[in-house]
Amino acid sequence: MTKRYFTVGMAGHIDHGKTALVKALTNKDTDRLKEEKERGISIELGFAPLMETEDMDISVVDVPGHEKFIKQMIAGVAGIDLVILVVAADEGVMPQTKEHLEILSFLGVDHGIVVLSKMDKVDEELHNLAKEEIKEELVGTVFESSPVILADSLSGKGISEVKQTILQFLEEVPSRSITGDFRMPIDQVFTVKGQGTVVRGTVYEGSVKEGESLMLLPSGKETKARQIQVHHQEAHEAFGGQRTAINLSGLSREEAVRGNVLVKSEFFTVTDTIDVSIEMVEDLEHPVKQRMPVKLHTGTSETMGKIIFFDRNEVETGQEEILCQIRLDESIVVKRNDRFILRRPTPAETIGGGFIIDPNGSRYKFGNETIQLLEQMKNGTPLQRVEDTLLKHKSLSKSKLLQETSLSSSVLEELLENKELLVLPGGVITSVEVMREIEQLMNSEFAEFHRQNPMRTGYDKARIIQFYKDRFKEPLLEHVIRLNLQAEKWYQSGHFLALKEFTPHVPDQWRKRSEQVLELLKNDGMKPDDLAGYLKQAGIPADMQLNLMQFYREQGKVVHLDDNIAFHQDVFYGAVHRLHEETDEEFALPEAKDSLGLSRKYLIPFLEKLDSLGYTVRIENKRKWKSSAH
Repeated sequence: MTKRYFTVGMAGHIDHGKTALVKALTNKDTDRLKEEKERGISIELGFAPLMETEDMDISVVDVPGHEKFIKQMIAGVAGIDLVILVVAADEGVMPQTKEHLEILSFLGVDHGIVVLSKMDKVDEELHNLAKEEIKEELVGTVFESSPVILADSLSGKGISEVKQTILQFLEEVPSRSITGDFRMPIDQVFTVKGQGTVVRGTVYEGSVKEGESLMLLPSGKETKARQIQVHHQEAHEAFGGQRTAINLSGLSREEAVRGNVLVKSEFFTVTDTIDVSIEMVEDLEHPVKQRMPVKLHTGTSETMGKIIFFDRNEVETGQEEILCQIRLDESIVVKRNDRFILRRPTPAETIGGGFIIDPNGSRYKFGNETIQLLEQMKNGTPLQRVEDTLLKHKSLSKSKLLQETSLSSSVLEELLENKELLVLPGGVITSVEVMREIEQLMNSEFAEFHRQNPMRTGYDKARIIQFYKDRFKEPLLEHVIRLNLQAEKWYQSGHFLALKEFTPHVPDQWRKRSEQVLELLKNDGMKPDDLAGYLKQAGIPADMQLNLMQFYREQGKVVHLDDNIAFHQDVFYGAVHRLHEETDEEFALPEAKDSLGLSRKYLIPFLEKLDSLGYTVRIENKRKWKSSAH
């Protein structure tokens, strides 16, 4: 059986006994700082191993309750699987309790236990009354159906029941993925003499082994996991859900800060614009206005930014989901569906929270069309997200696609088995829909080109690739062309492409005159005039003459000896046949002159044309017929 790893978080009002409960459960004092011990309150996050069974390893995190330390509290609960809400029996639900409840709700934490602490401070006959009062206060919150356990950390009453309830709950809770791409948001950074920089955090997903190469984001600084510890015990590997410390090589103390994220692959998105779904707190003290400065907490990061609405300019009450955007002052590392909290910097208060729809937000117009787009993005399946991303970017490398969609490598590998997705030579990924888009665009472009240039063989391949290069990558264009040629929807003549049903032709109104030109050229045999003269004689307009000359050339109806001299195709190939019949394998200029009866004006270009076509090869003063001419 695969072992599962969980982190249990403590939440609640200041001085309601969270740290004492942790100590009673783990026999560890998580208040490490001198100031914490002097003041009797938690300032920084505290962690301890809670218990280990055959198939579960459980840690506990004690988060500060005081409103001044709310950012530590958010960082602490961001990585937990189960919350214990601690409420002092002699005080009941307090303002900080309610704010913690809102934060837990916004962070999507829906597994919880309520511990009514300090039970020895309340008369025994008041225990049930206190319990009922707490339950009434929790109606409408994520803890509405949670069990309420009476406990006292000093006497030890109820502690075993708390432990047993934690185990029962976690049996039903899915553990964090240990097969996904490794990600650990950092909440503590320090140095150890002789060892260097050490970072701590809860592994969100994936796993990391000793000696593996890692990357610190958003800086992109490369490092290695020199040593790993799980709750101060050396370990060769750490897994999703574990509280972990990693000694990093090649990284100074100043290069890593709380809020940075340690990853193992390049598939994570570094962004400063995120599309989000937000719910505001029910009792907003002040309206939330368009482009208002906000402080965004996600993972262990805390970043200033502006909120951008697309369907309103102000929010006064938190009664509905709002699809909007946060534009940040600094880059963060997030994935789709990551949870976040929004706080107003002044006056400091929690105003809402939600989840990320798209880590790579774009610039959108104000209006319902953008809301519909965000709604579609929010509800999309992994396949739809990939297809939507590819419609936007047309083709992407695997690493870039993983960044854009926030999917794991394993999920993407499964999706690539879908017939709607394609992996092109070189590893570039696209979709059938994008291929259809390119095909339709090229079909339209070819059809219009054929309509305007009916005498041209087709569209120059290099030119059409250049035409679409700004919108689609060249390998993608080449692939579409190759597939359509294989399917015989298009054909290629030399370096020209054309629709299957197209045949180069002279427009009907000029067909007779075009044939007249060819007849005149043919009648003059091997002593023709300049081709332009025939076109003029037949009444072909000047703006058509060049196109018609090119048509004759591409269709092989005339053979140009040089820029001025052209033979009718029947005349030229007839002369080639006669010369071949009347000369030996090798022949000189006089023999050719005798056979064809041409002056040097025509004879020299004629023989040079034979060379260029590969019928003959010149050897000093003679020419030799090649086998292809026989």
